[in-house]
Amino acid sequence: MSSTKSGKSTKSGESGSYEGFSAEERAAMKDHAKEQKAAARRGSQAEKAALAEQDVLAKIAEMQGADRVMAERVHAVVTASAPQLAPKLWYGMPAYALDGKVVCFFQSAAKFKARYATLGFNDPAQLDEGSMWATAFALSEVTAEVEEQIAALVKRAVG
Repeated sequence: MSSTKSGKSTKSGESGSYEGFSAEERAAMKDHAKEQKAAARRGSQAEKAALAEQDVLAKIAEMQGADRVMAERVHAVVTASAPQLAPKLWYGMPAYALDGKVVCFFQSAAKFKARYATLGFNDPAQLDEGSMWATAFALSEVTAEVEEQIAALVKRAVG
């Protein structure tokens, strides 16, 4: 990449300018920085865990409509299916960690102006299946059947 007079970067060989991160992506990174600072200031492990769960529940409560309903259901299913996972905020979204590493997370549709919410899994999730497997699932509604699928995925993810 090279810089232009205006200070914006351009990709090599392209005449357009590189716009960088979207406003939503920048906001998510700022949320993540705040989460890290808040976690560093907290006291005991038990206090950190309790406050982290309160943060997750508060973030879910801020969501609107279908996102909030789905996030509430996902939270209930994940915490019941894998109580060893610790709720925490991750880039401003509800996430669930094992030994400090995020295993799965919920991403609201509104956060990134997407048409569906997402249930995603990170590297620590033990979902490996052959040479290729899904690590994210689109959610348009959380029905009883979807709750069963989420519970099975989360149980498998933690081993």
